Amino acid sequence: MAITQKVLVVDLNNSNEYQKLLDGQPLTCGMRSGRVHLAAGKSCGQHSTKDNEELLVFLAGQGKLLIGEQLQPHIISKGKVAYIPPRTLHDVSNTGTEPLVYIYCVTPATISYE
Repeated sequence: MAITQKVLVVDLNNSNEYQKLLDGQPLTCGMRSGRVHLAAGKSCGQHSTKDNEELLVFLAGQGKLLIGEQLQPHIISKGKVAYIPPRTLHDVSNTGTEPLVYIYCVTPATISYE
């Protein structure tokens, strides 16, 4: 299978708004990504990874990552990275006084036994 995607470099902006970084095919093989800016007291809203796996890279602020049916809390802050497996409920909330800024990368989950 030939890969036809090209290298892409995106500048992160400093705005308070969502920034789309990657939008899946045909730009990538299926990965989607964006920069999220959550104000104090806000959350992204509970949702599922469905058949995808997700990586969160926290750039600024502090908050809680709530994972799974029981919404198990994990403390997150600048410099933390979180992996969320397929079919997992989760929510990110800003518990601090400063903006919580993070990048998410979502890609279809595949299992390889090579």
